[in-house]
Amino acid sequence: MSAIKQSDFQSFAEFYPFYLQEHGHPTCRRLHFVGTSLVIATLVWTLVTANWWGLLLLPVVGYGFAWVGHFVFEKNRPATFQYPWYSLAGDFVMFKDMLVGRIDW
Repeated sequence: MSAIKQSDFQSFAEFYPFYLQEHGHPTCRRLHFVGTSLVIATLVWTLVTANWWGLLLLPVVGYGFAWVGHFVFEKNRPATFQYPWYSLAGDFVMFKDMLVGRIDW
């Protein structure tokens, strides 16, 4: 099976099913949920306190949890390496889908 290329996706709507396929393990999804929750909390804290150093934490907490999920549980390469913007959007859409019950925890 050949690797999927950026040109294979003409829109986020085309990308998202691939993104979900790359997040099939429940623990990986849970770790993404924790990371995205911490990103949101850190961003709010940074804005409220005006402590702009908090912005440096965003990729650490966001990617840290997600990458553990991929490397340890999914045993695959995070989609963000190949599709950074679609992957970032996918994190937040999957977070929302988990919140509203469209995706199992």
